[in-house]
Amino acid sequence: MMESRTRAKHLYHLNMKKRTLILAAALTMVCGLASAQSSDLGNWFIYFGTGKINAKWSIWAETQYRNYNFVGDLEQFLVRTAAMYQVAEGASISQGYAFVLSNPYDAQGDRFTTIEHRPYQQLLLRQRFGRVYLAHRYRVEERILEDDFRLRFRYFFSINYCLNKPSLEKGAVYLAAYDEIFLHTDKPLYDRNRLYGSVGYVFSPNLRMEAGIMGQMLEKRTRSQLQIVLHHNFQLGKS
Repeated sequence: MMESRTRAKHLYHLNMKKRTLILAAALTMVCGLASAQSSDLGNWFIYFGTGKINAKWSIWAETQYRNYNFVGDLEQFLVRTAAMYQVAEGASISQGYAFVLSNPYDAQGDRFTTIEHRPYQQLLLRQRFGRVYLAHRYRVEERILEDDFRLRFRYFFSINYCLNKPSLEKGAVYLAAYDEIFLHTDKPLYDRNRLYGSVGYVFSPNLRMEAGIMGQMLEKRTRSQLQIVLHHNFQLGKS
């Protein structure tokens, strides 16, 4: 009996050391990504909401408040929504729309405002392997600008790994990472690539939060953003 307890305690400490090493490696990656970029570190506050109507249909609600600095110097404000239909277990399609207000600087350092309307179509595939959650997202965007129209393709791959719980349940601490590439149909073909790493916490089955760093590699420059992300599930129809 004592031998079994000692062995169990030993395995517990080994698992804790393993998780601590994984967490330390993730934080090192995040900090390294931030320090490797230029000093114009921005911040994005993000809300992702999924409102379930029934077993097949749900509504996507998203808003992003993006700053050139930590807060107060607005770079972009984005609102995105979509109707989502689950075609199979772990697979959904969406038809959505995004409104994007941007406040960039011109070559002389003056601010100007642009507005973009962005209908989009999307396929989302989700997988789970024990503590590991994977997602593949394929999105087509019709970007209606004030004096232009562009068609853009996006591929997004994400992974979440639970550290102290077997699933994304209440009290779980997890690591999150994603990579997303953006391609236009005209020149230049390459638009940008985003690489993200963070640590998250699950408050309840319907609410979790992440804080991390996203490095955005554009055609001619690279920027980093701190990201604070809230994931929220809510019920719209009868369960």
